[in-house]
Amino acid sequence: MVDEGAKDKLKGKAKEAMGKMTGDRRKQAEGKADQVKGQAKEAMGKAEERAKSMKDSPRRDDH
Repeated sequence: MVDEGAKDKLKGKAKEAMGKMTGDRRKQAEGKADQVKGQAKEAMGKAEERAKSMKDSPRRDDH
């Protein structure tokens, strides 16, 4: 999911830049939305990776 997030962020940056060049505010907004979506996907992927590594690691009981 991290790769999908990076792809969405890159697509969003390109879309936003194209919107700025052409003066298309809707395209700019779509680009920003794609970037936010990409950031969310990256965060979700990282959280899943952390959860998996915690699940796979041996438990330590300090009590």
